[in-house]
Amino acid sequence: MKQAKTLGARRTPPACAQKALKISAKARYALRALLDVASHARGDEPRTGAAIAASQGLSEKFLSRIVIPLRQRGILRSVRGNVGGFRLAKSPEDITLLEIVETMQGPLAILDCLAPGAKCPREENCLARGVWADVNTSFRNTLAKVTLAAILRREANGERPHDYCI
Repeated sequence: MKQAKTLGARRTPPACAQKALKISAKARYALRALLDVASHARGDEPRTGAAIAASQGLSEKFLSRIVIPLRQRGILRSVRGNVGGFRLAKSPEDITLLEIVETMQGPLAILDCLAPGAKCPREENCLARGVWADVNTSFRNTLAKVTLAAILRREANGERPHDYCI
């Protein structure tokens, strides 16, 4: 009888298997906010935080938590005054998805042992590490190739307009 309980019991996976690579909500909303600013750019006229929040379905408080790291990283620029708001600090061609995601959630790695500065006790004997490192590099390189401008071009070509989920 005890044997049946043991066989049917679920084992908890090891801690390393419980983590999943996810793009955070902050990173997804940061992309949406930047696309909003880029797609509404008209000369020197900034896009107001209220307009961004309203069009993206965000609270202004949450938006303010998103724009701070984007400003600090030099991706977004704030303009003060009566006609204040936000502008991109550089060209949409120069802003990559990797830069946005890492600004919002830190360096990306598909496994903890591949994170910058990580020390894995099995590193020298792990046959799979090289494969995971290659996958990690491909993932990062793919995100680094995708720019705001490329996403905006997709929208202009009719591919899922205004759907900025990643």
